[in-house]
Amino acid sequence: MTRIGIMQGRLTPPEDDRIQAFPRESWRREFALAAEAGLDFIEWIFDLREGNANPIANDEGIREVAALSERHGVMIVSLCADYFMEKPLVRATESELEERLATLEWLMYRCELLGIGRVVLPFVDSSRIESGEEMECVTRTLMRALVTAEETGIEIHLETSLAPAAFSEMLSRLPHPRLKVNYDSGNSSALGYTPREEFASYGSRVGSVHIKDRKRRGDTVPLGTGDADFPALFECLAEAGFSGDFTLQVARHRPGEERCWAERNRAFVLAHLSRGL
Repeated sequence: MTRIGIMQGRLTPPEDDRIQAFPRESWRREFALAAEAGLDFIEWIFDLREGNANPIANDEGIREVAALSERHGVMIVSLCADYFMEKPLVRATESELEERLATLEWLMYRCELLGIGRVVLPFVDSSRIESGEEMECVTRTLMRALVTAEETGIEIHLETSLAPAAFSEMLSRLPHPRLKVNYDSGNSSALGYTPREEFASYGSRVGSVHIKDRKRRGDTVPLGTGDADFPALFECLAEAGFSGDFTLQVARHRPGEERCWAERNRAFVLAHLSRGL
């Protein structure tokens, strides 16, 4: 069943002027706001800055998150592991890589306790894969991480800036059913990739979608005002038989109007779904 959710922190004003970060002060309020906006889930954020303050890091916090989720009928089905933007699984020493892999494995066990089904692992911007050698390193690391994925029942969804052919090549080395693609409509449009080209390369592996819009080589903009080809994207999703989740990761609006903005962006997705999926 297709669900529409939102990236954590997008239902309240940004803290410390950060576009995306774990909202230390407002995460509890977002459950009620998500329910009011008609959203099905929140995609949790685990980042380096707030790692120890994140409730997912301790059992008491997990119990509180679970209680809020049940009270408001808003699930936590996904975790965006932004921690690995600053501590990437590339360009690391052997000891650093072991430590980072251990963190990923620990995070999957924490997700299992909360019933989170997938971890979105970013390989974009500062954590992008830049060479064949780095692709080999990432592939070996993911093979090891997939052992824990099997143990916990967690899926790993990769968000990368790789060109379609290169991404397809990497995926061919990782045919594991718990290794999928997180398709980010904004990142793809900024890089000049097209949905048709991407889905021809790895459409069957797409497991979740981040919805946002960006200008080519530019920043995030309101949905429908950038270069993301949403009609083509939803046609490709329909042809691939996609039935996964959409997470709103859209450009921010005026502070204080986050819930209304979320409702508007949810309606944008629903309109495209009614024509496609």
